[in-house]
Amino acid sequence: MKIGIIDVGGGMRDIFGAGVFDACLENNITFDLGIGVSAGSANLAGFMAKQKGRSKRFYTEYAFRKEYMSFKNLVKKGNYVDLDYIYSGLSNANGEDPIDYSTFSSNPMQLEVVSTKADTGDAVYFSKKDIPFNCYDILKASSCLPVLCRPYPIDGEVYFDGGMSDPIPLQRALDKGCDKIVLILTRPKTWMRDPKKDLVPAKLLEHSYPESSKKLMNRAYLYNEQLATALELERSGKVCIVSPEHIENMKTLNKDKEQLESLYDQGYKLIEDIKKFI
Repeated sequence: MKIGIIDVGGGMRDIFGAGVFDACLENNITFDLGIGVSAGSANLAGFMAKQKGRSKRFYTEYAFRKEYMSFKNLVKKGNYVDLDYIYSGLSNANGEDPIDYSTFSSNPMQLEVVSTKADTGDAVYFSKKDIPFNCYDILKASSCLPVLCRPYPIDGEVYFDGGMSDPIPLQRALDKGCDKIVLILTRPKTWMRDPKKDLVPAKLLEHSYPESSKKLMNRAYLYNEQLATALELERSGKVCIVSPEHIENMKTLNKDKEQLESLYDQGYKLIEDIKKFI
């Protein structure tokens, strides 16, 4: 039996996923494969490093720093979210809150990190071997929000957020041989994406990265289609969807400590659902 877990990300909303993973660590629950999209990839890295509470600190402490995300960053560096500050400055061995690389790298759990190749709009799936010591570039690429960030370069290619090309990578987990899958969503599972939400950023991206712009235009349809598949697989007992009951007005880059704590707690309390499933 191969058990996988997917964290679809969602910016600041994914403190919900951080709560899920911390509860798993506290209950000694492990998985065979983890697939992370955007912020979900960072949550998975902390989980695989067995650093309970680390991911939560990024949402509730560091994210409130101007160095982390701000319009000053956007003006000075062209990136509203400073991915280098987050995944190098804070996370490297000499950083303020380093990933325990030794534990992470020796963890037998497989890892896949979803990103989007900016020039083609195709999904790219990086693996743990693509994370050498003090180099978390694939997490940066997976979390690179279009328009708000310049595409992130790796080995001569540039990448955007993985949610553009494979927002709910269930099929990827099935293709990798998973028999059961825990799926972390950061919105209620009844929520469907409105295509209108992506019109403006897609239009802004159209000139420089036309193929990525097309993916952005189609993202809502793909998300809703993948969600329908997830709900069907949940009914058949193959997937356990873990999602918040409510997110209030929490958006991707909102910084509201009370709402963040609420989302973390919601995720943490759903451990019993996971225990029953696996």
